[in-house]
Amino acid sequence: MLRVFIGVDHRQLISFNVLQQSIWRNSSVPVAITPLVINKDNPPHFSKNSITTDQLPIQNQGLTPFTFSRFMVPWLCNYQGWALFLDSDMLVLGDVAELFKLTTPEYSVMVVKHPKHEFEWASMMLFNCEKCKVLTPEYVDKLKTTKLIWAAPEEVGALPSEWNHLVGYDKPRDNPKLIHYTQGNPCFPETDDCEHADIWVDEFKLMISAAPWLELMGTSVHAARDVQKDGSIKIVPKYKLEGL
Repeated sequence: MLRVFIGVDHRQLISFNVLQQSIWRNSSVPVAITPLVINKDNPPHFSKNSITTDQLPIQNQGLTPFTFSRFMVPWLCNYQGWALFLDSDMLVLGDVAELFKLTTPEYSVMVVKHPKHEFEWASMMLFNCEKCKVLTPEYVDKLKTTKLIWAAPEEVGALPSEWNHLVGYDKPRDNPKLIHYTQGNPCFPETDDCEHADIWVDEFKLMISAAPWLELMGTSVHAARDVQKDGSIKIVPKYKLEGL
């Protein structure tokens, strides 16, 4: 089973949900997806109990709640095996099993090394958790930068650029394996015309879709036959007939 961790921003939960669906839909092997949850403040339109409380032993935050919690992944894995971290404003089109096959034991962490955008290196990281024991909760809670200062340059491996295509920065690409909507997911009017916006919208529509109730439940023990005035039969939920 592959371990994938996603940073959660309570201000745009839609991003996490679309991303995690795209991961398991395209994976050829089982995937365990874990949200990294730190909530600075609940959105004003949410009730007090609508958001989960903090789940990590750190409070360090930046532009997003997961600015620094991303570096908690090795600790959460008990410093064993390989694990993947992803920013939430992404969409995975490739098979993450292929990505994990690119791991090389000599490295502590592997990223797409964008030449002009080092600030995005940490947006997608494959951690060799055993070699990241410096990343304790105490250490992460004091970090001031997302640059990989905790690893020596020779310990940072390079991954193919198609595994972190930066929309709005990289030259347009027809077949990326991971799309990073760096300037905002297409759910916003300001970014709904960005590169590959249609792919994200299609994934979103699939995420909120459901087959008709009759197809899902019509032949189950929870359905009942309701005789109409004209003698026809209508299949309905049992509670509609039993009055419970």
